Amino acid sequence: MCLAIPGELVELAEKEGLRFGKVRFGGISREVCLEYQPDAKVGDFVLVHVGFAISTLNRAEAERTLEVLRQIGQTSELEAEDAARLALGGDAMESDGEQPGATGTEGGRR
Repeated sequence: MCLAIPGELVELAEKEGLRFGKVRFGGISREVCLEYQPDAKVGDFVLVHVGFAISTLNRAEAERTLEVLRQIGQTSELEAEDAARLALGGDAMESDGEQPGATGTEGGRR
């Protein structure tokens, strides 16, 4: 099953004429394509599926969604990446430059 994960847009960029942004998911950040959400701005919360922001939502909706995902055990990969990065002495907020879904699915699962 593929899920969309809410995150906070913390930075905007343009690459080859396309809108991208850095989105924070809990303790990690990822580069996300914003072409489907052209009005998204820094501080907005976006719902991300396979590397694309597919919707915007408010903070309360994002928090509720993350809580439901935690309850059903669908945030373990985000938390594991955060813990691993900290254990290696890295910054949990630092992006590794890889887009979510670079393997075709969020977190590498189908």
